[in-house]
Amino acid sequence: MSIKYELIVYWSEEDQSFVVEVPELPGCMADGESYEQAVANAQLVIEQWIETAKELGRKVPEPRGRLMYA
Repeated sequence: MSIKYELIVYWSEEDQSFVVEVPELPGCMADGESYEQAVANAQLVIEQWIETAKELGRKVPEPRGRLMYA
């Protein structure tokens, strides 16, 4: 599965790790010691998020591409 959802990646000084948020999937976040590890972990978490949503009969949002923030 390739990542088609927008990812927000940033360094967390508090956690001493990179954090990845997936704004289109509520509560979907991952982290890692490196940028690459954080993004790889995000892919796993996205897959698990989608699998869980389907098991619970919840709608899985379609990736919207680039999001715009005010």
